[in-house]
Amino acid sequence: YLFGGPSQLETFDMKPDAASTVRGPFSAISARTPGMRICEHLPKLAACSDRFAVIRTLNHTQNDHNAAHIIQTGWHMPEAERGPANVNAAANDWPAMGSVVSYLDRDRSAPGSMPSYVYLPNRHGEIQLGGRYNRLGQYAGWLGPEYNALATRIRKKAHLDNPYFRDCSESELQYQFRGLSLADGVTLDRLDRRRSLLDQFESQRGVLDTIGGTSGYDRHRSSALGMVSSSKLREALEIRREPASLRDRYGRHLFGQSLMVGRRMVEAGSRFVTVIWDMPDGAPSGWDSHDGMTTSLRDHLLPGLDQSLSALLEDMSDRGLLEETLVVCVGEMGRTPKFENRGSADGRDHWGFCFPALLAGAGVQGGTLYGRSDDMAAYPLDHPVSPADLSATIFDSLGIDPHGTIEDKEGRPVPLVEGGEVVRGLYA
Repeated sequence: YLFGGPSQLETFDMKPDAASTVRGPFSAISARTPGMRICEHLPKLAACSDRFAVIRTLNHTQNDHNAAHIIQTGWHMPEAERGPANVNAAANDWPAMGSVVSYLDRDRSAPGSMPSYVYLPNRHGEIQLGGRYNRLGQYAGWLGPEYNALATRIRKKAHLDNPYFRDCSESELQYQFRGLSLADGVTLDRLDRRRSLLDQFESQRGVLDTIGGTSGYDRHRSSALGMVSSSKLREALEIRREPASLRDRYGRHLFGQSLMVGRRMVEAGSRFVTVIWDMPDGAPSGWDSHDGMTTSLRDHLLPGLDQSLSALLEDMSDRGLLEETLVVCVGEMGRTPKFENRGSADGRDHWGFCFPALLAGAGVQGGTLYGRSDDMAAYPLDHPVSPADLSATIFDSLGIDPHGTIEDKEGRPVPLVEGGEVVRGLYA
């Protein structure tokens, strides 16, 4: 998840024949996919474009960063309910797709199994906002906090020490799930004794089982205790088990190493993993390219994405994981077709009306270009794709009927997807 809004005109929908104020500072290069116009700073992805499809016509009308809610849930959030400044998640938000997966998996998850929904390397907004806000879209909303993602946490770094823009030290790359590490002096044997004591208390609580609201308590407690003692979960976080050459291939920066942890989570059994490239301190440090766009894209953002995403696709393909795993790379919006210069700085502003998404694996036909934008990459010309369509496609690949329902807090059936349809044109 490339938060901030990557520019379609500097990535996967370049318009080299447009005016200079539209086409931007970079040249297009050829790719394995016929007709693909891909940025010169994405050569590794150009060389493996036969492994992925590109939707060029994703669109919505939420023209601010609260589109994080739309992209991660598939449901629109009426603009009247929140202005651009209100980024906080709320208890009545629509649940994230990963939370829905976790909810649907609740009766199949054995104690100690891998979490269904994982968020890496931090909760969205934690690095940039320092815990002052909880950016919306990533949480379970009205499903309840028990279905939030299990999120790792790494040390916050300042803007001038951006962990996405440089190699990180081993001490920085300590991926830990908050609340699931044992306190100093607590061994697994001691944890087992605590579990036994807790069971004795629970045996006296049986009368409460008939009271509403307690039916899921044992399941969640067992799951939490199981994960604390799970060797599988701990080992999945140990990227030092990977060959140094492969870690170098992903990139030793935060995004590359987080993608590797994400692959290990999928390998170990997690069903829905989100790896976010967040904004440590706003533009020009991230994909929100209002100013300083040329330098940040050229020197950091595009090379980092090119290195890490191509490595993930190659690695998963070599392991046979790509055949059964859908990989989606997307931001919450695109950028304006024309430069919106601010002083002497170059940049583009928010644009949700047409932007790309990259999909690979799980039956997606590599080398596919789905939908066409106009000559400025401003609006779809054909085959527009809504966030609900993308959500339906993701659920479908997980074996979940996107036209099914789930129960809200009042027990009423509500649609899983807001009228979306699976994008069948991505498949052979």
